Amino acid sequence: MISELYINASCSIAQNRIIKDGKTFFEKNVEAPQEFLQAAYEHFGLNYPKFFKMDRLSRLGWLTAEVLLQDSFQKDKYAPGDTGLVLTNANSSLDADIKYYESTRSYASPALFVYTLPNIVMGEICIRHNFKGENDFFIFERFNADFLYQQVSYLLQKNILKACICGWVEILGNHYESVLYLVEKTKGAGGQLFTEETIKNTYQFANG
Repeated sequence: MISELYINASCSIAQNRIIKDGKTFFEKNVEAPQEFLQAAYEHFGLNYPKFFKMDRLSRLGWLTAEVLLQDSFQKDKYAPGDTGLVLTNANSSLDADIKYYESTRSYASPALFVYTLPNIVMGEICIRHNFKGENDFFIFERFNADFLYQQVSYLLQKNILKACICGWVEILGNHYESVLYLVEKTKGAGGQLFTEETIKNTYQFANG
């Protein structure tokens, strides 16, 4: 028998605002995505110097995960291998790829080259939180709630994971949007049933 799963927290970063569990946590009107991400980093009083070495996709995903998990996740009740990630986007690491290609005209930058894979953002999140479970990155033309539901349900129902951070992390040029969900087997305070519909509703609200 398939047991129910729950979204115990959600967080989105898009259109110069950060929304967690349906409430705006931070908003600042700036033009460049990197300006907004740095302003949000400072607003939340985070202290992780490596943040400034990351590419923009990793900064976006890392910051979304940081706010998602803050005061919402009891990491101590899981072994490192119990928590994993399933992330998606449309443009892979193209944002970093373009910058790396431009750098080759003078000197190919090793610091940019290491970010020319989309799964690096997952590595940054896992290093920060000591997550060692299954992690996968998939590319779709657009946000795919049905796939996220099926993939995450499989991982938790088959006990491959006990908790999963899943969602969409996309940035290219001045367009950026990130929506992450914390999915667990037990319902937390304010948790919602994990369904395709709740996934879609959170994404649409973030970009509304």
